[in-house]
Amino acid sequence: MKKKYNFAFFDEGSKREIRRASLKAICIPGYQVPFASREMPIARGWGTGGIQLSLSLVGPKDRMKVIDQGNDDSVNAISIKNLIAATTGVAMTTHTAQDTFTHSRHRIPEIPLKKDQILILQVPTPEPLREYEPSERATKRLHAEKEYTGAWLMLFEQIMKYGRVTMGADHPVLVNERYVMAPSPIPKFDNPKMMNSEALILLGAGREKKIYAVPPYTKVVSLDFADYPFEAEDFTGKRCRLCGAAHVYLDEIINEETGSVSYQCNDTSQCQERLHEKGAEQNGI
Repeated sequence: MKKKYNFAFFDEGSKREIRRASLKAICIPGYQVPFASREMPIARGWGTGGIQLSLSLVGPKDRMKVIDQGNDDSVNAISIKNLIAATTGVAMTTHTAQDTFTHSRHRIPEIPLKKDQILILQVPTPEPLREYEPSERATKRLHAEKEYTGAWLMLFEQIMKYGRVTMGADHPVLVNERYVMAPSPIPKFDNPKMMNSEALILLGAGREKKIYAVPPYTKVVSLDFADYPFEAEDFTGKRCRLCGAAHVYLDEIINEETGSVSYQCNDTSQCQERLHEKGAEQNGI
């Protein structure tokens, strides 16, 4: 016997509360809005903030795409797809250009999102100042006073110790020239995609009970210094071994037997689409 759920799992009051928090976050770009994080059939820390956003905002006519670190078919992505499909019945897709919602863990898709799309990111640690200030009360005051000296000092210490900024993911950004924000643990390669994005970007942290947003066409700048400018991962001269794509985020693959190194697209759906296009061209379609 198939178990029946309320549409999108939550009761209507819970969804309205999350939508109100989302609207406030959109009105104040980069500001962390507290919300009453709901209990779910999965533990907090496994993407419940992003899932609550997706379930509260999705409608019967929407089309959803779910990715986990660029992969459409990972265990985490499939589990979230199954939960959303079982409780909403909405259509699922792997094509970024065809969805209305992209639910993602730690990546922004390679295909640019458009103005009628929404990107929802799961966030484990929403507070960008937490590494040097453990007090929630103190971080709220620092944000209110726009006192971000510690954030730049954290980057400065990395430069002094290693000669460069060593933060590989979750590099803090300044949103709308006001709030320093943690962009979820996306790689630095994805940070520039947030600048003047046509799509609405929503970020949810279930364990920390915070929602924040980057509205469309918002200025988003990665923190850096004039003499040490922000640098994303560089894949110059490297191509995907499957589809031949360049200038995309690549996974390094090492053959344990031969020690040879090759690269492959991290965004699996884009890679598959390119392979399909190549096959069609070769077959004269």
